[in-house]
Amino acid sequence: MIVHYILLFFIYSFVGWVVETTANCIQSRRWVDRGFLLGPIIPVYGVGSVLLTLFLRQHIADPLVVIVMAIAICGVLEYVTSWVMERLFSARWWDYSHYKWNLNGRVCLGNLVLFALGGYMVIAIINPVLFGVFASAPENVLVVIAAALSALFVVDMAVSFSIVWEIKKETGKFALADNTDEITRRVRQKLMKKSSMYRRLVKAFPGLKVQPRKRGRKSKKKPGKLFG
Repeated sequence: MIVHYILLFFIYSFVGWVVETTANCIQSRRWVDRGFLLGPIIPVYGVGSVLLTLFLRQHIADPLVVIVMAIAICGVLEYVTSWVMERLFSARWWDYSHYKWNLNGRVCLGNLVLFALGGYMVIAIINPVLFGVFASAPENVLVVIAAALSALFVVDMAVSFSIVWEIKKETGKFALADNTDEITRRVRQKLMKKSSMYRRLVKAFPGLKVQPRKRGRKSKKKPGKLFG
């Protein structure tokens, strides 16, 4: 049933948030609330896990096929997500340019292999347990939980998009400047003076880069690093 996949989406979105937040806290030795949304979820993990479940369940007996296809699915998903968010908000939210075997800085092979191994665990180990729990739980209870989580998700999306749109507006005020370092400094100062929700997003994406544009033509300058 579709409600089971909705619940899978939220479960794995939360797991993704835990993984990324933990990794960044260890790396930076301070609390870093990762993710685009205010709530403790990273939707790209949920979408990826649902796609892997839909397309790869029938290949569970062949781990190599699952891993190779998982690399392809996760790679396309991450690349498209990066491209769409950059077009929407004139900012690059993550950049793998300094990693080996990257594609336009949007995806890198090392991360994709890790995602694929995690995807195999999802298909072979975790999903059977979760579907067993879903099968034993009252369906009406699952529907109520899925509906409540979906409502909270919609509200969170609306609030988070309004915050990011404000960031785009602040960036646009300085987008005609030639010095991308100056853009970085001005935008950062503006956002850090705003509420804690803006400051949280600044800290959550230290690799965020602005995409400055000149009036009447695209700027040939490389995107300047916005935060971090």
